[in-house]
Amino acid sequence: MKKESKASILLGAAFLMATSAIGPGFLTQTTHFTSLLAASFGFVILVSILFDIGAQMNVWRIIAVSEKRAQDIANGVLPGLGIFLAILVVIGGLAFNIGNVGGAGLGLNVLFGISPKMGALLSGIIAILVFVVREAGKAMDRFAQIAGFVMIGLTVYVMFTASPPVGEAVAKTFAPDKIDIIAIVTLVGGTVGGYITFAGAHRLLDAGIKGKENLAEVTRSSVSAIGIASIMRIFLFLAALGIVSQGLKLNPANPPASVFQLAAGNIGYKMFGVIMWSAALTSVIGAAYTSVSFIRTFNATLEKYHKWIIIGFIAFSTLVLVIIGQPVKVLIFVGALNGLILPISLGVMLIAAHKKKIVGDYKHPVWMTIFGVLIVVIMAGMSIYTIGQEIPKLFA
Repeated sequence: MKKESKASILLGAAFLMATSAIGPGFLTQTTHFTSLLAASFGFVILVSILFDIGAQMNVWRIIAVSEKRAQDIANGVLPGLGIFLAILVVIGGLAFNIGNVGGAGLGLNVLFGISPKMGALLSGIIAILVFVVREAGKAMDRFAQIAGFVMIGLTVYVMFTASPPVGEAVAKTFAPDKIDIIAIVTLVGGTVGGYITFAGAHRLLDAGIKGKENLAEVTRSSVSAIGIASIMRIFLFLAALGIVSQGLKLNPANPPASVFQLAAGNIGYKMFGVIMWSAALTSVIGAAYTSVSFIRTFNATLEKYHKWIIIGFIAFSTLVLVIIGQPVKVLIFVGALNGLILPISLGVMLIAAHKKKIVGDYKHPVWMTIFGVLIVVIMAGMSIYTIGQEIPKLFA
């Protein structure tokens, strides 16, 4: 494999994972929790980044060294466990994709004034076209990279316009006034929960970047992916904090849009349209690609026609959104579920890391195992608490 090609694939995988994480939910959660916690939200971001890195490094390394997809690894740990994990991931990915398509529709509505449903339909068609082209993997990598740079660049502009109290944000990141468990679960679940943490790892596997000889590069790519998503999160947090600290109120119906509008007027509002559309469409592509990658190994026919199954996945998500609308309560529930999927999937990967029949003579670093186990225990406890506290309120 040529050096440039390999480097491009590694970067593409990092951006695929990061842009899968940066969706409509990511934008809304970040601004919503900033309005609630102000500068103390910095602590939540710091904790979530540490958890994200620990989870992602473990998962990507184990997938690379085993040279198997997550569902096949899970079946190696316990027969049938891979099918269970695949069902969880596909259901979560499908529900989120309906919301992602809706977010793309809202982005085009802001930009061009067309109806959100028509915007969703056009966005669904564009996402499908990415997989229709002959070299779908390369097209997906390139699209994710361009969209990622555009989103970060525009958010940086709005952050400077909002003039946030950076000193206070830094201080409260390490000494918060309040610690919000639900916010931590939501952020970690939204960044590496469900299908998201597997997006880049499965992409590298498909591109042939695997085995012990590639572990150093895979690890760097996994941390880069979290870095890209975290940079976007920090800039968006600071932009929202700049607005909140001025005493301005965010619109609860669309918190991120109001941040951009209050910071930079109508130009800012149009910028939000670009960001919302880019974030949503890359999440549509990432969710569809990764969700289907969880079922394609179960059957030779599924493997042969996996590209068309991805296209069908996107088409179905788009159709549901256009006909029914966005099922908000289901999406919020799946957000909490994604936080719970993480300790299950990471726990399975950690067990697999110490099974010779899966990883051969590879020795997983002890510190990574300990870090991973801590994340599994803490996230399981916090996710159960969050679901117990929030879901009854949601469906009351």
